[in-house]
Parts: sequence; C-alpha cells; structure tokens
Amino acid sequence: MPRRLGHRCDRAVLAAPGMIGSARNIGAVQSRPRPPRRPRSGLTVGRVFGVPLHLNVSMLLLTLLVTVTYAEFARDRLGLSPLGGYLIGLGFVVSLLGSVLLHELGHALTARRHGIGVRGITLELLGGYTEMDRDAPTPRVELLVSLAGPAVSALLGGLAVAATLATPDHTLAHQLALQLALSNIIVAVFNVLPGLPLDGGRALRAVLWRITRDRHRATEVAGWVGRAVAVGTAGLVVLLTVQRVLVPLALPLMLLVAVTLWRGAGQSIRYARISRRVPLLDLARLARPVVAVPTGTPLAEAQRRHAEQGPPGSAVLVVDGAGRPVALVDPAAADAVPVHRRPWLGVDAVARPLAALPAVPLGLDGERLMAAVQAHPGARYVVTSGEDVVGVLHTADLAQVLEPTRKTNR
Repeated sequence: MPRRLGHRCDRAVLAAPGMIGSARNIGAVQSRPRPPRRPRSGLTVGRVFGVPLHLNVSMLLLTLLVTVTYAEFARDRLGLSPLGGYLIGLGFVVSLLGSVLLHELGHALTARRHGIGVRGITLELLGGYTEMDRDAPTPRVELLVSLAGPAVSALLGGLAVAATLATPDHTLAHQLALQLALSNIIVAVFNVLPGLPLDGGRALRAVLWRITRDRHRATEVAGWVGRAVAVGTAGLVVLLTVQRVLVPLALPLMLLVAVTLWRGAGQSIRYARISRRVPLLDLARLARPVVAVPTGTPLAEAQRRHAEQGPPGSAVLVVDGAGRPVALVDPAAADAVPVHRRPWLGVDAVARPLAALPAVPLGLDGERLMAAVQAHPGARYVVTSGEDVVGVLHTADLAQVLEPTRKTNR
C-alpha cells in the first residue's frame, strides 16, 4: 500500500531577492479518503487565526541564502557597511516570509470559511504550503480556495508598489518596498500558472472539473500541464542565467523549484489514477480467509492445520474455549521460531491480541475503506462481521487493486 496517495497543498514559491476487547473497529470513518499527512520536520511556533504554524528546518538555508544575497545587493545600492547589509538582509527575509504567510492564510481562511478543515501552514525553503484535511466539495469552492492566495500576494504587491512610488529613490525604504513589490508580484504570477501543484493548477482543475464533471480526469490533466510548467520553468531559468538576467547563485534554488513542481505534478497524476480505482475495492473479495485454532495449540500443529485447511495467503486465528476470536498469528514471528521448537511452543506466543489490531467491518465501500486505512495506517486489518472475524485485509492487496502496474510485496 503506498504510504502517500498524493497531498493537497497550496504552495507559494518564493522569488529570489535582489532579482526579478475485541478488535478496535475503525470502520466508523465516514468521510472521503483524506490525503495523508506530509512528513514534517521542524518547529511548531504557534497558531495564526487558529491555524497551526510550522517552520521547516530548511528555513535556515533560506534565511542564510536570502540574507547573504540581499546584503550584497543592499551594500552595492546603498553603500551600507557589511553588518548593516546583513541586518537589512535578515529584515528582508522576515518581510518576505510574512508575505508568504499571508498568502497561505488566504488559502487557509477561505477553505475554513467553506467548511474545509486546515491542518496547518508550513513555511520552508521554497516558500510555504497549506495542508487541508479534505478536497473541496465543489468546483466553485476549489476555484475560490486556489485563487485566494495569489489574490493576497497581488494585493500585497500593489501596496508595495504604492510604497515604492511614495519613497525617495536610493533609500533603504525604497529598496525594501521595491523588492517586496517584485517578490509578491512574482509569487502571484508564478502561482497562477495553470499546472498542479500550483494554485493555478488547482484553478484549472476546478474549471475542468466543472466542464467534464470528472474530478479525477481534471486532476490528471492539470498534473500533466504542471509537468509542462516544470520543464518550462527549468528551461527559462537556465536561459535567464546564461543571459545574466539572474545571478548564478539563484540557479540551484530555481532548479529545485522546477524539480519540486515536477514531483508535485507526478504525485497529482498518481493520486488521480488511484482515486479513480477506489470504487473497485471490494472488501469481501480482498479479505483473506482465516483458519481457527484453539488457544494453547502447539505452533507446529497450528501450522499443519493451516496448511491442510487454509488456502495460500490465509491467516491463523486463535480462539478461546468458547470459540471467541482472541488473537491473530504473526506470520513473521511464527517463521522466526526454529523448527525443532515449534512442537513445544504454544501458538499464543507468536500471536497478537485482536485488541491491538485495527479492524474494519465487512460492509465498508471503497471510499470508507480508504478513509479508515488512511486514518489508521497498518500492514494488515482484521475484517469483522458483527462479533465474528471473517478475514484479514493486507494493505499490499489494496495497493494491487489501486495500482495494478506497481510492484508490491504480497
């Protein structure tokens, strides 16, 4: 089972400065499958309007890069001392990240206004992203949420342009206002490019979703457009660097932006293809059968019965004296027992209590099954029908249905 089915996030990419008892049942989950949480490394610094704010460790690299670059730029333009240049560079980093935070708050608050939960905002090397707990319910909401961030950046850019025009040339205030104006305008323009995972890609998906009434197809098309945007970005960055429009120091960062866009677009395409196959999930067919053995049965005897009575891939279920299921044998633990010890070791020693295993009821459809699995990740799940254990679901079997061309360990 793939750990990542794709993530819904709105990314604001920074412009470089100075440039242009029983098994615990989890089947009560009723919502659409949620995107899995992105791995996060960094510091949670608090909440803004109730939205958790996180700073990724890559922020240290961004702070260093922007501070040094802008310090050199400020010293050349304003004749500042080295210390003064670095202080101004650090101040510009803070202003720039404040702009990105406001961009992301535009997404977050718009999403929350339309009933979409927000997991948090993370600021990182390439800018920031907003994590939401589910997809927009309609194309209209998708469009509003996706364009809210660029609209905030455009507004900030306009205000910074006004400040630039109102301040005298060759002053610190003028240069800071100019750089903030350029940065916010570039962020707004770049993020409305029509390709996932950019905001413009989400807007394109909303339009295509409205036209085709097929969200999955719209996501896949917007993802391929995103790959084209990534290739175009890389080519443009190299061209501008060769023509010395961009400073060489910006080349690695901007190429990283292009690579990130390519990967994000690929994840969107994959997520669309997986989501299209979710209705094909049939829990009754996917559940592997179980062979029941009484508690206290020697492991060797349990394995003999399993080989005689169970089809390949079936599981061994331990039941008590009243026939109630109490544990499930761990195949890896059983195989690790030396052969000569298996007649003398009780099967309970290599079994896990059902209370420690997640369970899903047999009646779940594909969407509710995926929601339950994503909410409680695991390698296998007990399948129940009332108080009975009727099978075991392996996530590798789910993955085989969702991505039949992808190799999985069964």
